Amino acid sequence: TFPWPKSMRWGERSAKSGALSWVRPLHAITATFGLETEEPDVVKFNVDGIAAGQTTFGHRFMAPAPISVRRFEDYEAKLLDAKVVLDPERRKDSILTDAKQLAFAQGFELVEDQGLLDEVAGLVEWPVVLMGSFDQEFLSIPGEVIRATIRNNQKCFVVSDAKTGKLTNKFILTANIDASDGGQAIVAGNERVIRARLSDAKFFYETDLKTKLEDRLPKFDSIVFHEKLGTQGERIKRIERLAAEIAPLVGADVEKTARAAKLAKADLLTEVVGEFPELQGLMGKYYALAQGEDASVAAASEEHYKPQGPTDRVPIDPVSIAVALADKIDTLVGFWAIDEKPTGSKDPYALRRAALGFTRVILDNQLRLKLMSVLVQAGLGIAGSLASVVAANLEPAVQDVAQKTENVEIAVAVLEAFQKDPKRGRDAVAVGDQITKVILDLLSFFADRLKVQLREQGARHDLVDAVFALEGQDDLLMVVRRVEALGKFLDTDDGKNLLAGTKRASNILGIEEKRDKRTFEGAPNPALYSLAEEKALADATDLVKVEASVAVMNEDFAAAMSYMAELRPAVDAFFDKVKVNDDDPKVRENRLKLLNEIRAATRAVADFSEIEG
Repeated sequence: TFPWPKSMRWGERSAKSGALSWVRPLHAITATFGLETEEPDVVKFNVDGIAAGQTTFGHRFMAPAPISVRRFEDYEAKLLDAKVVLDPERRKDSILTDAKQLAFAQGFELVEDQGLLDEVAGLVEWPVVLMGSFDQEFLSIPGEVIRATIRNNQKCFVVSDAKTGKLTNKFILTANIDASDGGQAIVAGNERVIRARLSDAKFFYETDLKTKLEDRLPKFDSIVFHEKLGTQGERIKRIERLAAEIAPLVGADVEKTARAAKLAKADLLTEVVGEFPELQGLMGKYYALAQGEDASVAAASEEHYKPQGPTDRVPIDPVSIAVALADKIDTLVGFWAIDEKPTGSKDPYALRRAALGFTRVILDNQLRLKLMSVLVQAGLGIAGSLASVVAANLEPAVQDVAQKTENVEIAVAVLEAFQKDPKRGRDAVAVGDQITKVILDLLSFFADRLKVQLREQGARHDLVDAVFALEGQDDLLMVVRRVEALGKFLDTDDGKNLLAGTKRASNILGIEEKRDKRTFEGAPNPALYSLAEEKALADATDLVKVEASVAVMNEDFAAAMSYMAELRPAVDAFFDKVKVNDDDPKVRENRLKLLNEIRAATRAVADFSEIEG
């Protein structure tokens, strides 16, 4: 019952139901058990008529005779004598060491490839490393195309010049046999295949250069991106518009950014990318440079896909940053709008990766960006596609926006869009409710992704919750800085004690608000203070609210936390000396309002009720 991604049936019963399905044809089963000092027993069973025993086999060509083994150490040693290296790690080390030495002996360097090494090590039992060559003329092709051709078709490694770092016309292959001719025939066969494959690649590349990138764009109008989100052509226009709006926010040239966004996907229709999809973006850069595009415009073709994982680099050129952010946000808002969100472990459109990539671009480049504003602009772009599906020909009055859209900021953005572009504004109005829910839900999703990222860096997830619980926290860089300052503050005695006091105030307020079915907002009445601790707490909260708020406005979160620490003595004294639920209803209400002032003062930096502990 072992599961295999790919398996096969064979033998006399292969065409019948119930035939054994295994990853490879099964020829023998070795199963022994017993003390090292004694002859082992065979564990008797059979699989599809093959009985367990003590017999195995070595290399199919160099040592085909059966081998009798007693236990694992014996098994491993006898297989090695029979030209089978059992340990995959040992095979990898052997291939890598021999390949490096062979390249070095010729004055070259091996271009290492861990994924290819893993694959090749799984294809051979007795690795024998050999070197071959190809015609010098093929070096006119971009190195990545040469590497992809040789790697994908022949599972061979490429070699670079140690001085220049550029590829040479050599390659390294891994045979599975000690050939009697020293491997000459094996090398010649690989050279013949690689020559043909590189000839195809050279033809594809030169053919692609004959057509400008922008001349390929009309074809995207007939290619569906998603049935509910329109064509690839519509998506490219959305990204172009959104990237141009993001450009000033990240210090990018608007004209270059719009041009880069327009051309960034064009290489998807080229011959080389059709043959090697993993080269998308990179080939766009080469083709853009070949047709004389600005270096930043060309680089964006490759870099707007980045980062594609936690170890991948992020773009640093402002034009690439703007296009990368626009591409990721359009994807997220679009699939959120049609309710294709990630569920559990399923994420077919890689939306979690898109959100993490967006966040990394922002944080690694230390960018100040209001996420809500960007989401609104992306939502307006998606609205046209969405409106055609859910609200075709619907043109409600612009005045309905405020009623249809609960969030004021989104409503204002929709109204502004209507003034600039009535058609676009009508589309947004038609699906105003839906876009609003999408944006608010996406903000929560970004908070979750940020929690994951910060948790991996050692930060506490509840501190992220505490910051995001405040209104308008959509500047990811500021959220991170606030979380960092909050974490350091809570590691101090003042922070821990203030947290305890604040939580006590919140708990009391929660109980009393539930009982009275009301809140205790509003300023306390100083005339009702009968104890010095009440007045001291009132003075402290009034001062801290001003000081902390000013510090937060100046984005000095460390200073805000130090001001918060000044609350601690007054809070401690209040709970030590003051009875909150006084017998006099007016005094009780006033003291509960004073507790609410503690909560309001701390909310200048975070919602302490969200913090654990």
